[in-house]
Amino acid sequence: MRRFDFIVTCVCCALLGYFGWHAYKGPRGFPHRDGLVVKVAGLQQKFEALQDQRLKLEGKVTLLRPESIDPDLLDEMVRGNLELAKPTDVVAFTSRQISE
Repeated sequence: MRRFDFIVTCVCCALLGYFGWHAYKGPRGFPHRDGLVVKVAGLQQKFEALQDQRLKLEGKVTLLRPESIDPDLLDEMVRGNLELAKPTDVVAFTSRQISE
């Protein structure tokens, strides 16, 4: 009977060691979890930046709605997109450097 107990104890210790090693060094272990925490932090920052960008765009959209259209903003956008000017406007050309 003692021999059976010893064998069961050895098998249980081996299984415990196997699962413990995989929890510590395996593909889904602690190092993988730490990498996921870093990835989540990076994605959280990106998400916050996108939220800020969305709020700015929503602000511009509300200014362009028919019930609350801002004539100055509309005029600025039309002139910028169509590159048109009134005959009485003074146009000053400046050199523009493209930043990448």
